Amino acid sequence: MTQIDVNNLLSQMRQLSSQVKLPEQSFTAAAPGQTDFSSLLKQSIAAVGDTQMEAGRLAAGFERGDPGADLGRTMVAVQKADLSLNTLTQVRNKLVDAYKDIMNMPV
Repeated sequence: MTQIDVNNLLSQMRQLSSQVKLPEQSFTAAAPGQTDFSSLLKQSIAAVGDTQMEAGRLAAGFERGDPGADLGRTMVAVQKADLSLNTLTQVRNKLVDAYKDIMNMPV
């Protein structure tokens, strides 16, 4: 069994997290009346679509053997796309459940 150097591992994690590009738009809580739910939902769906397209582009480039195609970056993009799609699906499921609950409320 090998010993893990915790300090070395933490420094590598910090270095990798500093290299991660943050999305250009970050979603923050808006003041009431600034933005509506439908526009936020549309932005989220568009962001998931962009993530899917980017992952597909990187995977196709790697499969073709393009120079500069990186397996690690491709796998991270595919995992991000999968995670974002799963998250969007769960949000959709919760919205449908909430709609069903509202529709079943006695008036």
